[in-house]
Order: sequence, then structure tokens, then C-alpha cells
Amino acid sequence: MVKIIKDALILCVITVAAGLGLGAVYGVTKEPIEKVNYETQQNAYKTVFENASEFKDLPDFSSEEATKIAADNGYGDTIENCVQAVEADGSLLGYVITVVSHDGYAGDIKFSIGVQLDGTLNGYSITDINETAGLGMKAKEESFYSQFQDKQVEQFTVTKTGSADDSEIDAISGATITSSAVTNGVDAGLAYFRSLLETTGGELLNE
Repeated sequence: MVKIIKDALILCVITVAAGLGLGAVYGVTKEPIEKVNYETQQNAYKTVFENASEFKDLPDFSSEEATKIAADNGYGDTIENCVQAVEADGSLLGYVITVVSHDGYAGDIKFSIGVQLDGTLNGYSITDINETAGLGMKAKEESFYSQFQDKQVEQFTVTKTGSADDSEIDAISGATITSSAVTNGVDAGLAYFRSLLETTGGELLNE
């Protein structure tokens, strides 16, 4: 009995020590991780809106409400964030919308799209993806993402037979699931953009 109690106390001490150690590690690494994540996101914003001087948080943005708008338009993706792309003189250029697609072959795919006020899509920039190397990971390559750049359409569709117009996207060979996941995510972002434009009238919203 005494041995059982002793072993239990030792195990308890080890557990507490391990917990304190993990807490200390988290405290040390939290800020650097947050900094890296912030820089990664800012780089994504700049990639899809090169001529923007600043990115301002959209006041009163709600991911839940934005995601519902996407859902009402038939998309199951999450609209995680939206910022205003602002010119040096303070005028609004458009929006950068961050989308999480849940339909990737190997899990979620997170990316940001830049949309000008006239609805022209500048393109997208992926910040988190775990698709198959040599297949789905090609969604990060120019040969695929360039198909979305400088296009002004309401909705994109994936094709395996060669695109015939601006709204059609050639699927990545052997990675149709990834191609569709990214394309649907872009469409979800565009659906939210249209709703946002109707609400704001293309005006800069101040915090």
C-alpha cells in the first residue's frame, strides 16, 4: 500500500513538473510564433495586393457572419478574415480576404485572395497547405495560381479538358480534389466580396 502511494506521488510530481515545463516552453515560444504567423500573413497580403501601402482591419468583421454569407451562396469554406487594401493617399483599392478551404485532399488549405473594387481578382497566396508533394502542392506553383490572376468573373469552375474562357481553371493533373478545393475557396471569397461591396459601397471603413 505504501509503495502504491509512493509511486502515485512520484507520478504526480512528474506530471506537475512536465506541465510546468510545457507551460514555460509555450510562454517562451508564443511570441516568436505569433510574429512569424503575422509576417507570413502580411507577406500573403502584399503578394495579392502589391500596390497597397497598408492593410487595415475591417471594422466589426465577424468570421462567423462572413462564413454564413459564403454558406448562403453554397460554399462550405470558412472566411477567416478580411482587411482593406489601402493606397498611399488613403484611398481604398480593394480587399484581401483570407479563406480556409476544408475540402483539400490532405486537410484544410488556407490562403488569401486580393480583389479590386471592380471585382478583378489579383490572385491568391497560400499560407497553409499539406497536400501531396508533386501533385496537390502544385497549387502553390505559378502554372496553377496564374490562372486566377487578373480575372474578373463571379465564379470559377474546374475543367479537365482545357479552359475555354476566363472562368475555367485547368485542374492540376492527378490532383483534381486540390484544384477544386482551392477554386471553390476562391469562389467563396468572391461571394463574400460581392456582399461586402453591396454593404460598403466601396468606401474605406475607419476603425
